[in-house]
Amino acid sequence: MTPNAKPLAAIYIRVSTEEQAKQGASLGAQQEALENYTKALGYELFKLYKDEGKSAKDIKHRPAMTELLKDAEAKKFQAIFIYKLDRFSRSLMDLLQTIEKLKEWGVDFVSLQDRIETTSANGKLMFHIISAFAEFERNVTSERTIFTMAKKARDGSAITRAPWGYKFENKKLVPGEHSYQVQEIFQDFLNQNISLTKLAKKYGFSVNGLKKILMNQTYLGKVKFGGQLHQGTHQQLISSTLFNHVQNKLESLGIGHKSE
Repeated sequence: MTPNAKPLAAIYIRVSTEEQAKQGASLGAQQEALENYTKALGYELFKLYKDEGKSAKDIKHRPAMTELLKDAEAKKFQAIFIYKLDRFSRSLMDLLQTIEKLKEWGVDFVSLQDRIETTSANGKLMFHIISAFAEFERNVTSERTIFTMAKKARDGSAITRAPWGYKFENKKLVPGEHSYQVQEIFQDFLNQNISLTKLAKKYGFSVNGLKKILMNQTYLGKVKFGGQLHQGTHQQLISSTLFNHVQNKLESLGIGHKSE
């Protein structure tokens, strides 16, 4: 932006076909009100972004909105003006996440009807409050996810992707096409005088990939989550005796016992 030039503003308007039919909502009315408001606040219009006949349910399926956010990230304007928050999104999380992105990009956000803006000190405070709510919602969602995963682990259900030798079938961990080779790998490592590099090459793994297999307690019929080990409901592929002998040999090689 050149010295003394007015800051640039983008206007976004949207009305669905259903809303037009029920309420007689007008894109023209939104546009006129927003253009007058941007001028009153000292902005020059950069571009009008218009989604007509589009639902507010999903931001990514609105072409004008997608273009607007792309231009915002490219910092082509300094502020976005909308008529009302529900013009932007009816999903609270979509709205909060989008406002957070605008904050990161240094783009102000103004909602005419809701009197929400980030161009003043009070508005910026509101912006921070909205962002705090977004972070709170993410944390709550994360806690719920962790709680659910921990409960599944305690019940013996696998919660991560299937280890080599297993597969998921009807959301349950069952032996896969390579299950018979798991026993072979453990026996080869324990009983043959062969390096990890050569053994990994024999079975088509990287050395790190082979180590993960040799230290994975899932093959014992166990489920591990959050540092806690639980009895699983899936079939055990190797015995505890064989597994422990392999761990002892790994430790003797200086690899250490870091079972997964």
